[in-house]
Amino acid sequence: MEMKKISSGKLRAIGYDAHARLLQVQLDDGSMLQYSGVGEEAWRRLSSSGSAWSYYRDNIDEEFTAKRVSADAIASIPGGKNPLDDLFGKP
Repeated sequence: MEMKKISSGKLRAIGYDAHARLLQVQLDDGSMLQYSGVGEEAWRRLSSSGSAWSYYRDNIDEEFTAKRVSADAIASIPGGKNPLDDLFGKP
């Protein structure tokens, strides 16, 4: 999953897998959360919002259940590399 670097409130990166309907967010404390069942419209609105943190809080965090994931779990996802590698320039 490709992560998009963002700086809005506590959000630092966001990514979306349309096939799996999986939204992944990284917070400013380094924690990574995944939300399943998120539609493409919610992703589109989050990723293009001028106030992504507010949209996330009101429409994602309150509506979907978060699953905390570790870097090891992310790396084991099929297709898999750690999405933070893209952010920090690792091949």
